[in-house]
Amino acid sequence: MRVVLLISLGFFLGPLVHGQTCCSGGVPLSNNLGLPNEGKNSWILGLNYDYNNLNTLNAGTEVLDDDSRLRITNSLLFNVGYALTDRFSVESLFTWVNQTRTISQFGNESFSETSGIGDAVFLLKYALPNVLGSQTVLNFGVGTKAPLGRSDLTTSEGFQLTADLQPGSGAWDVLGWLAVSKGLNFRPSAVLSGSVTYRETGANNSYLNNSSVYEFGNVLQANLGYTDQFLLFNIIFNPGLIFKYRKALADRIDTSEIPNTGGEWVFARPELGIQISPNMALNTKVEIPVYSYVEGTQLTPTLRFTMGISLTLKKKELNILN
Repeated sequence: MRVVLLISLGFFLGPLVHGQTCCSGGVPLSNNLGLPNEGKNSWILGLNYDYNNLNTLNAGTEVLDDDSRLRITNSLLFNVGYALTDRFSVESLFTWVNQTRTISQFGNESFSETSGIGDAVFLLKYALPNVLGSQTVLNFGVGTKAPLGRSDLTTSEGFQLTADLQPGSGAWDVLGWLAVSKGLNFRPSAVLSGSVTYRETGANNSYLNNSSVYEFGNVLQANLGYTDQFLLFNIIFNPGLIFKYRKALADRIDTSEIPNTGGEWVFARPELGIQISPNMALNTKVEIPVYSYVEGTQLTPTLRFTMGISLTLKKKELNILN
């Protein structure tokens, strides 16, 4: 009976509240995986700020003339990578997230906000150079998303917030990652690359004060891009253009699909890296939606911006620091 009531509420209230933005409004875990292997005993540290603005209301592929709903996610992302050998490496991603949701209707405004430590990712990777020909590198990895973030935050009135506003998911996920890059002969500094990430989500068995089981939809994400390199004012610049495809299945509560969740998106992502020293780089990227199809009616991404800094430390440099 509880499941029927929840699904019925989703159907009748979904067009009014549009709370189901789980598919594209959370912490960008898959977006920030895939640190390079810089050789045995090397470390890579990265700190990024990610801003995700969702102010576009879709019904299927149709953009509705309604800007009364605004969802903003601010995330701090800390990457740590270590190369065990020239081929084996490990990578971790830790997150802190702030999410706000504003609904303005009939002169009234409803505002919700949460902040806290988000979930983390741990990945074991293996690199195979030149296995697909000269100037190619094939990488694959397996890992998990660990539920470090809270998933039981409540409103000031004591009601538990919905899953899409929680800092954490409350579930362990399994991750698979595959990436390949190819240097291009016509321009030695140019690289064509692609990657695929698949996330098999687990279940949060303590949702709504242990009364329900919630499971986010499985997610498939693919990237295809071109990057280059040029020297200007004795500084190395690395521009790039990436196209991203993302497909998320519907969320489920007590094994039943939730309306207004799941969909497909295509994004264009211009990127620019600046190598300010041999060991330090600045990175910026802007993600713009090109195509969106959502199940039912959902708030979808309008603009995403990410900027950060990365530091590479190899054994020789570590000895100098010591």
